[in-house]
Amino acid sequence: MLADGYHPVPKGKVATVVTQLEMRSRAETRDVPHPEGWILKRIQSPTQDWYRSVFSAVGANWLWFGRMKMEDAELDAILTNPGVHVYTLQKDGTDGALLELDFRTDGECELAYFGLTAPLIGTGAGRFLMNTAIDTAWSADITRFHVHTCTLDSPQALGFYRRSGFVPIRQKIEIADDPRITFGYDRALAPHVPIFDP
Repeated sequence: MLADGYHPVPKGKVATVVTQLEMRSRAETRDVPHPEGWILKRIQSPTQDWYRSVFSAVGANWLWFGRMKMEDAELDAILTNPGVHVYTLQKDGTDGALLELDFRTDGECELAYFGLTAPLIGTGAGRFLMNTAIDTAWSADITRFHVHTCTLDSPQALGFYRRSGFVPIRQKIEIADDPRITFGYDRALAPHVPIFDP
């Protein structure tokens, strides 16, 4: 357990506060129109290349890196598991969103990844996609729907999840390699997070 006070973060690392949230019964949803011109599509057994491309398009500026550093076999085992459902919004062959629901734990669904590319932010697509997530999760035999977000993510994320019916249950501190140093991410990404080279 960390003592109270300040703790140095090693160079080459990033630190974030992670908030875990859950929904113990289906939240009410607010009807919103389908994003104009965009088609909701479930991707059955997505390829690693497709998945990593969408994962990066949605999350790189927030330094999402968990799936980018996975070995191919580990990622493939997730993507081909029938308990993992992956959705996107498509328009003219372009993918603009990532929604990943993980039903691999009995009685639960994890909102593993959720996000939009820049053209869809502020259009109502986020609420549409969250409605899809809630409807899909609670159509299964679950008693818990959960998600986590962190201070590297969009500043709107935590409030959005709470407005969607998720309740914060705990926080953790995560320290990890800065992907702009370790995984070759563009150093111009996430300008809100300073880089501390080793």
